[in-house]
Amino acid sequence: MNTTSPQVAFVTGASSGMGKETALSLLDKGLIVYVAARRIELMKELQDRGAIAIQMDISKEEQIVSAIQKVEAAHGGIDILINNAGFGMYGSMEESSIADARYQFEVNLFGLARVTQLALPYMRQKRAGCIVNISSMGGKIYTPLGSWYHATKHALEGWSDCLRIELASFGIKVIIIEPGAIATEWSNVMLGPMLQRSGKGPYQALANGLASAMSQSYEKKGASSPASEVAEVIVKAVTSKKTKTRYVVGKMAKPLIFIRHFLGDKIFDKVIMSQIK
Repeated sequence: MNTTSPQVAFVTGASSGMGKETALSLLDKGLIVYVAARRIELMKELQDRGAIAIQMDISKEEQIVSAIQKVEAAHGGIDILINNAGFGMYGSMEESSIADARYQFEVNLFGLARVTQLALPYMRQKRAGCIVNISSMGGKIYTPLGSWYHATKHALEGWSDCLRIELASFGIKVIIIEPGAIATEWSNVMLGPMLQRSGKGPYQALANGLASAMSQSYEKKGASSPASEVAEVIVKAVTSKKTKTRYVVGKMAKPLIFIRHFLGDKIFDKVIMSQIK
């Protein structure tokens, strides 16, 4: 990595939650930090702290290209890429439109991939760099009504593994972060559209049960981890000489991944469905 001048970090989805906390932590470390999100007005605190804010919709090719060009014009390129932008689309597979499913993939996978493609030439030329992909425990497990969301996170896991091997000879690290239950806007953004899709049809009992379980879980004190906990892990990963390929962080992530991996599908099905009443 570049040791003669501050490294340049680029954080997507930085208007709130894990992205915002990660950007603040990187600023504290003395990095030059670009922050990108659709809601640029919500990044004022980051700008006041010294971040360079760019309005960018990760589903829009022209906005992605423009954002990376701005970084290149000012600082040559990106040293540390934090692919954090994403959201969770829930609803029964049957009742979810293919257009909505495509948009879920556009945000959670294809937009992320396009940002990465544009950042890579600079990293390859320097033979150094770090790419951090924010997956989820949802990339290792599954929940009802989350078929399209989990599909994107499972895809991101495999995509990241392939990328890590492809880029190893160029000195570029690829790190996967798998957060569990984190106190962010995630559940609020997910629940309303899910009930619109599936709250009144043949899956209404399941949808209403899941909505109740999710609301109670996130409202309960201590049921979710602060976004700063994820930011701490990300900063540790990008600044360490020896890094893991994956970091599991946050409430419920390790136990649920353990049950899924070691006890099998049928036990995991029972555990998940026991929470939905």
